[in-house]
Order: sequence, then C-alpha cells, then structure tokens
Amino acid sequence: MDCLIISGMSGAGKSLAVDVLEDIGYYCVDNMPAAMIPRFVELFMDSSAKYKRVGFVVDARSEDDFARMFKAIDELLMLGVHSSILFLDCSDERLINRYKETRRRHPLDVDGKGIVEAIAEERRLLEEVKLRADYMIDTTSLPSLQLRQHLTNLFGEDGGKKVMVISITSFGYKYGIPHESDMVFDVRFIKNPYYVPELKDKCGLDQEVRDYVYSNPATVEFSDRVSGLLDFLLPKYVDEGKTSLVVSVGCTGGRHRSVAIAQWLYEELRDKGHNVVIRHRDIEKG
Repeated sequence: MDCLIISGMSGAGKSLAVDVLEDIGYYCVDNMPAAMIPRFVELFMDSSAKYKRVGFVVDARSEDDFARMFKAIDELLMLGVHSSILFLDCSDERLINRYKETRRRHPLDVDGKGIVEAIAEERRLLEEVKLRADYMIDTTSLPSLQLRQHLTNLFGEDGGKKVMVISITSFGYKYGIPHESDMVFDVRFIKNPYYVPELKDKCGLDQEVRDYVYSNPATVEFSDRVSGLLDFLLPKYVDEGKTSLVVSVGCTGGRHRSVAIAQWLYEELRDKGHNVVIRHRDIEKG
C-alpha cells in the first residue's frame, strides 16, 4: 500500500488535488488528525476491500499536529507502508486574492487576526513539512487544468512505475526566479527581439520571434548544449528515484527569448519521449 500525505497552504489547491487523486484511484480522507493515520491505514489493510493507494489531507492547526504527522510516518514504516508528502504552495499575494475572490475566511484567521497574519502563521507552522516534502507544487500561476495534468503525471499509475515529470518554465528575471526551480538557465546573453519594432509586441510563441532568436548561432549552440546536458542527467536522476524536475529558462521580461527557448526545449524533450509539461509564467507581463 502507498500512503500519500497531502499538506500545504490553505487556498493553494488541496481540494482540487484530492479530486484529481480520487479520479486516478486514490482513496482520500480530508482533515485527518495526524495521530490517527496509522490506525486508519491498519483498518484499510485489514479490510476485505483492496486499498492500494490512500491519501490523507493534514492541515495546519498547531505545531503538535505536524510532530504527530512525522511520528505517524515512522509508524507507517513499521507497518511496511511506504508514505510520501505532497506539499502545495502559493505566493502570499495570490492566496490573499483567492480568499478575496471566494469571500471565505482563512482557517487561522481567528480573533480578528486578519488574512495577512493568518497566512504568515500558517507558513511558519508548515515550514518543516515543506522542507521534508517529497513533492512540492507551486500553484501561484498554475491554472487548474495544468495542476490536474501535473498531479496525474506524478501519481497516475503507469504500469506500477512512477515516471519523472519534467516541468519547463519560462520566466522574466524582473519578476523573480521561480523558487521551485531545480535548474535555471539565463538566456539574457541572446539578442533581444524586444528592440526590433516589428517583434516588440509579439512573443516567443510566434514563429517570427522564434526565427529571430534562433538565427543567432549562440542560441543554437546553447540549446544543443542544454539538451545534451539533460540527456546525460535525466537517467541519473531517475536512477536516484527523482520523480520531478523543474527546469526554468529566464530572460529580462519573460516574453520573448525565454519563451522561445523554453518552447524549443519542451518540444525537444517531448519528441524524445519524456513526460514533460510547460508553463510560460510571465508571457503576459513582459
């Protein structure tokens, strides 16, 4: 039996994650007291029904809850049950906007504390959980459909084998490096289409911009070198049990160069048969 513990910031998408996990075969229990997880797993194991994969949502209420959660993970090991932690994160600004949009109250917003302080307290409570998470997904600019796809790629059954999911992200340095990145490539050395009048208002998904970016021999050599590096590294990561890799490509504004090169890299890896998704984080900002 596989046991997945789902945690993270309130408003980051845990409810959607549970829906997706149930769709792909998990039996999920929401708002589970951490201390009760081993007992529930024992009940599942003793049941005549065959529960191969179960998920428990554990929310932030107190530091003691998470101390109990880590203890529960140790107890599961003694039962011969493999467990892992999925952590859903999101920026404070986006969380505040989501709560404003839904008009719901944050679970830690009590006694007039306010949403900002409630989010800060929850982030402090969850710090250790985030550090120990096996999977971390930042939903700040991730649409629901892409989150669903990402979760399905991570946890969907594929002959009983977990397949590495490679996430390619283009971004603009002026908006910050994606903090979930495993690898970051800076492509600001490439000539900027922004300064070409007929290309300024286009983006790296437009063929004219891609042609301009790849007319530079340095772009071609850079792309080939990155592709070769990943050809070498990906099998090594898989051998080490890594199930996800976030590769970020950045330029100044995140609209032209990084988009074109990230898209090329996505298509290159896809055509080689890798499980890959792409996100152009700042394409509408740059």
